[in-house]
Amino acid sequence: MEQILTSESVNIGHPDKTCDYIADCFLDEALSQDKNSQMAVECAIKSNHLFIYGEATTSAKINYSKIARDALKKIGYKQKFKITKVITKQSPDITNAVQKKKLCANDQGVVFGYATDESASFLPLTIEIANKIMRVYDNFRQTNPIFFPDAKSQVWIKYVDGQPKNITTLLISVSHDENLSFKELQKIIKEKVVSLILNQYSKYVDNNTKILINPSGKFTVWGSYGDSGCVGRKIVVDGYGSIAHVGGGCFSSKNATKVDRSGAYYARYVAKNLVANKLCKKCEISASYAIGIENAIALNIDCFDTNTISMEEIYDIVNKNFNFSVQNIIDELDLNRPIYKQTACFGHFSDPTFPWEKII
Repeated sequence: MEQILTSESVNIGHPDKTCDYIADCFLDEALSQDKNSQMAVECAIKSNHLFIYGEATTSAKINYSKIARDALKKIGYKQKFKITKVITKQSPDITNAVQKKKLCANDQGVVFGYATDESASFLPLTIEIANKIMRVYDNFRQTNPIFFPDAKSQVWIKYVDGQPKNITTLLISVSHDENLSFKELQKIIKEKVVSLILNQYSKYVDNNTKILINPSGKFTVWGSYGDSGCVGRKIVVDGYGSIAHVGGGCFSSKNATKVDRSGAYYARYVAKNLVANKLCKKCEISASYAIGIENAIALNIDCFDTNTISMEEIYDIVNKNFNFSVQNIIDELDLNRPIYKQTACFGHFSDPTFPWEKII
């Protein structure tokens, strides 16, 4: 069977990703002062307006406006922003449900973790390549002031019998100075970004591979001046690029008692280790939680008939070696640390230094 699968990625200057990054900067600052901080402070952006809102129960002293302005400057904004803040403490009803003798889930929901042996990162090849395009572009544009931080990539790959065969189309759209001609832009981006990626994945490139660079033409109005943004609107980009399921909740802004984030990280951790240890070629794990309950209510594993041992044995291995309780996830992965702003762009499962990416 042949099918074409696709994934996209966005750079930090995309307004949604800008908001994710700022929110995780807030979280890191809280955790650096108070590891038990309960955080869900988000933001929304449009033009030169930034709205900061949410809940924070923490002993940390957080200068939200300064953190946001520093983040915006680092991303590449030169404008002055008007900032509005509406922040309250976490509802005591939620606090009482979470902080019992044993730490409990801060919300209900279902989370998913996925891994496949089709790439070195154990991610679907489509999202691995899409994220790498954005990493290469971001490094390039930081030393080239005629290019701006808002950018998108998308990768289409033909699969035959579930295995990637070739890149059919690669797309990149980048924001740029208005004085840069379209022809020159295409030449520079092809040479400095696209070619580097295609060389890394040359086995998947053929004469029919199409390259699309800024197919819309001009892209001179970027970031919050071209679009609005808010936290959590890129959950497919953050995860597996449409190849696997995603849960209903986003990651950024949330501390580890919120299983939308920590549970999804742990599910990826378990799935990756099953694949890395060659117990299956691909694996998707779903875990469902209830607020105020310490452990997952249900756990399901799908190896898509690629398992090398029986599913009963796989469940037995998971149950004996992994613990999906909230407290264990936090302890095993050491999640009460300020490590989150580096997750906000290029995918939450693309950096081998993340604790949920380690292979045991």
